[in-house]
This record gives sequence, structure tokens and C-alpha cells, in this order.
Amino acid sequence: MYAACKRVLDYFSALAGIVILGPLLAVVAIAIKLDSKGSVFYLGERVGRRNRKFKIIKFRTMRPNAEILGTTTSQNDPRITGIGDFLRKSKIDELPQLFNILRGDMSLVGPRPEVEEHTREYSDEEKLILTVPPGITDYSSIHFFNLGDVLGAENAHEMYLTKYRDEKNQLRLKYVRNRSFVEDLRILMLTFRTIALALLRRSGGKG
Repeated sequence: MYAACKRVLDYFSALAGIVILGPLLAVVAIAIKLDSKGSVFYLGERVGRRNRKFKIIKFRTMRPNAEILGTTTSQNDPRITGIGDFLRKSKIDELPQLFNILRGDMSLVGPRPEVEEHTREYSDEEKLILTVPPGITDYSSIHFFNLGDVLGAENAHEMYLTKYRDEKNQLRLKYVRNRSFVEDLRILMLTFRTIALALLRRSGGKG
């Protein structure tokens, strides 16, 4: 019952979000085209429920073909475009994933999807993460809100693999084991609060 109701709520929430945020999405798309060469959207392969691969949709925040140099973003990563830094820190780059929700690839709340490089290393316990639809936000994305800053500027990929990947997976597992409508609502509220505080800090306010 929970899964079926969640899917219905996800679908209509995403549809409403796209309609309401349509003007913002259009403005961001124009700004990206004016800021740098390349497509408006980034389509990256991720692994979802039951190991099914899909293309995650984000606003492009890096130079074209940036993933050739690795999938981990470091602090002050030179691949990030001028407007990309703001889009990433405000999480506006994630908004096109509403289309992923409409397609059934994702949910509003669920374990953040990873690239196959990481999912193929999952332990038997961590494979539980792949039994539910991935989401736009979860405990791991809140706790590591600005992961690039946490990883630093040097050896970011190595730092992620050795220090933070396991911790993120434990947070993903926490959601899978405790998921409910109450938990989903709590995570959404925490996400909005975290974004608001980040924007206040960026604009010089106090958080």
C-alpha cells in the first residue's frame, strides 16, 4: 500500500512541480546556454531499483564531457561553469529530476542513485539500497549537502572511496529500513531547511 500510494503522490507532486516551476526552469535553461557552450541538461547513467540503469536528468553545471576526468566533484572543481556553482549549491540543478519521477525512474524521497562504479562494489547488506526507487533527496544528501567541500580540492575521489562512501551507504540503508510517509515528510522538511540555510549563508545572512 505504501509503495503504491507513494508512486501516485510522487507522480502528481512532480507534475505540479514542473508546472509551478516552469518559468524558473526556462530562465535557468537560458542562463546555462548563455554561460557556456554545451547542452542545457546533463544526462548521466545511474543505477536504480533492481539494478536497472537509467539516465538521470540534471541541469548541466560542468563543462561538456567533464565526467571523462572522473565522477567525483572536488572543492572548487575547475570543471564547474560560472553559473554551475550557484546551481549546485542551491540544488536547482536537481529540479529536472522531476521528469525522472514522471518516467518512474525516481521518487521524491529515496536513496540517492549512484554510478555503477560504486554499486558494483556494494556488500550484500548495501544491495538492500537497490530494492527501492532512488530519490532526489535522502539522509545522505542532507548530511553531505555540499560533498565537494567535504572532500576538499586534492584526491577527492580517493577521499570519497576510503572515507565517505560507506557512511553515505549507511545513511541510504537507514532510509530503506525506516521508510514511511512520516519519514518522507521529515526528509523533505529537512531538505528545504538545509537549502534555505545554505542560501542564507551564501547571501551573507546568518544560519
